[in-house]
Amino acid sequence: MNLVVFSGPPSSGKTSIILKVIDSLKNVGIKVGVVKFDCLHTDDDIYYEKAGVPVRKGLSGSLCPDHFFVSNIEEVVQWGKSMDLDLLITESAGLCNRCSPYIKEIKGVCVIDNLSGINTPKKIGPMLKSADIVIITKGDIVSQAEREVFASKVNSVNPTAITMHVNGLTGQGAYELGTLLMEEKKQIDTVKGMKLRFPMPSALCSYCLGETRIGEQYQMGNVRKMNLEQEN
Repeated sequence: MNLVVFSGPPSSGKTSIILKVIDSLKNVGIKVGVVKFDCLHTDDDIYYEKAGVPVRKGLSGSLCPDHFFVSNIEEVVQWGKSMDLDLLITESAGLCNRCSPYIKEIKGVCVIDNLSGINTPKKIGPMLKSADIVIITKGDIVSQAEREVFASKVNSVNPTAITMHVNGLTGQGAYELGTLLMEEKKQIDTVKGMKLRFPMPSALCSYCLGETRIGEQYQMGNVRKMNLEQEN
């Protein structure tokens, strides 16, 4: 079974892209399953079920969804194997731009949209910088010049990634993306012992443990303070 990790900011079009890719792969006899990670609620699993795709969803609740991902990815892989899948896709929750749920030697795909702002690629951390493939969506809404400038900004942040435009509504580019996902026949039985490409966000403070009161006397653990002194 091959494993691919999709991530990206909220509402960038991850689910639509994945559905279009699955349609193209079904036509060549590849069985694909999806595990959707999110925080509080998601209906994306319903869309996958309607498309006849084996799917499971995991809601992290009060936990960081990427920590939740790492804690459950081995069990997810074993589920995919039990379903006799050729390709298992995991879709991460679209959250802060610091997150990076990618695993070394496992293909990572970042989905980002043209409407997010011209400087957005610079604001996205390892989620974009360490991706193997960067998918730019919603290019039909902006001009050709805007598409090219945005793609250039993405390339300046991650010059080694394959950057391509895919339309989540029409499916244009989905076949080419599906070909890229399946070109490396890296079969995995387990992800035990594999390493993340980048450390997860670190935080273990009183607010992580349920504190709600504001003030320095209530702050413990991993706390970082801003330097608000005026520079001379």
